[in-house]
Amino acid sequence: MSETFATQVQTFVYDEPHPHAFTRGEVGWLPWLEPLPVDELTDRHYDGLVDRARASSDYFRLLARDPEILRARTLVDKDIFYNTAEGLPRAERELAAAAASRVNGCVFCASVHARFAAHFSKQPELVDTLLSEGVGADLGERWNAITDAAAALTATPIAFGPHHVARLREAGLGDLEISDVIHGAAFFNWANRLMLSLGRPVAPADEA
Repeated sequence: MSETFATQVQTFVYDEPHPHAFTRGEVGWLPWLEPLPVDELTDRHYDGLVDRARASSDYFRLLARDPEILRARTLVDKDIFYNTAEGLPRAERELAAAAASRVNGCVFCASVHARFAAHFSKQPELVDTLLSEGVGADLGERWNAITDAAAALTATPIAFGPHHVARLREAGLGDLEISDVIHGAAFFNWANRLMLSLGRPVAPADEA
């Protein structure tokens, strides 16, 4: 870690405001380790980023220190959330990710996926209830089944069992949709832990 970056990290720890609550607002994120400078990114790094625009993100430039793993991670992420020709609607994939992030206490990830869930579902009030009350909130049986399954997977994989699958089926989900719930929650259960280990969230501007 460079001396300049170490000094910045120390300043951020004391000076940058933490979020006060889960929110759909634009939460920032600060890394504990030094991301690659943009002017040092090579074609190999951009290949790992997949989308060149991600070079503007400290988080992705930090992960780009191992570009092959980042590329694999990003392609899995995109397939889970963007490949919606079959299976679960995008809103409910995002809901599963938001629920996992809410359980794990990842304010940054919860804010991102809550915004997407609210946008695609057109039900921001239900998403805000999840953020404020947690995964035990009553969001209607279909969403309750999704958040309950996501929460069980997040707590520990063996907590998820046949009764969660049965509840999802009773709520109207087919096998591909249930698979998408599992993938969305499982991916962000892992991603939350990575992000929480590598840095910390910063409060939205209206909270600072």
